[in-house]
Amino acid sequence: MAKTRPGVPSKIKTGRKELDTYTIKGTNKVVRAGDYVLMRPSDAGKPPYVARVEKIEADARNNVKVHCRWYYRPEESLGGRRQFHGAKELFLSDHFDVQSAHTIEGKCIVHTFKNYTRLENVGAEDYYCRFEYKAATGAFTPDRVAVYCKCEMPYNPDDLMVQCDGCKDWYHPACVGMTTEEAKLLDHFACAECSSDDDVKKSQNGFAASPADDVKVRLYLSLVIACGSKAQEKIMARFPRVKATEGIMASYMTWKLFGAYFY
Repeated sequence: MAKTRPGVPSKIKTGRKELDTYTIKGTNKVVRAGDYVLMRPSDAGKPPYVARVEKIEADARNNVKVHCRWYYRPEESLGGRRQFHGAKELFLSDHFDVQSAHTIEGKCIVHTFKNYTRLENVGAEDYYCRFEYKAATGAFTPDRVAVYCKCEMPYNPDDLMVQCDGCKDWYHPACVGMTTEEAKLLDHFACAECSSDDDVKKSQNGFAASPADDVKVRLYLSLVIACGSKAQEKIMARFPRVKATEGIMASYMTWKLFGAYFY
């Protein structure tokens, strides 16, 4: 069964009045209907619960209650956390509840998936949601999303991906035989299907067709001539998709034979 939030929903009593705002105890943060809040979990070792405030009410004794709609974390869902779930991902559930306003610890922001991926810096208060979740059945809406890479997984914004210059598809570095560090150094990338077409566009020495890449390869060439095999390994890592080593070694052999490298 799906995990549920602790506490029994409070009974609605007569004499209640709806409030426009509530100030979180011990802070100057003001909560309104529609805001996203962090609520104290029953287990002190767990992260705070996340909810959207639907309505704020006070009874005749001025006890403030919040009507809320819970967000579930992936590990709280029937299917559990999967590889493509981001660390800040939440599911908007159909689980509504009424809780004491005193359990609110702070405020947060639940972004749309698209807006979250555009954030330059992700703060502790930033979360995102791309699925709605039915707690009783474990069903998601939408029930399918776009998949990427050879592994055909949905996008996880926590994972680095590289885009092919040809087909414009996105790939995980590990799925195309490179490390994350190598991927961060790439200026251009062609997947296996597009690399054969790319080779036709490259010059016979195997260097990249763009002027910027050509200058960089020439700089690395001088390193090869000066340092030998260790530099060659660096070039392989730096230019895994432009066959830099083959072109550089051909040029290096020319230099050895004729004593200079000309362009």
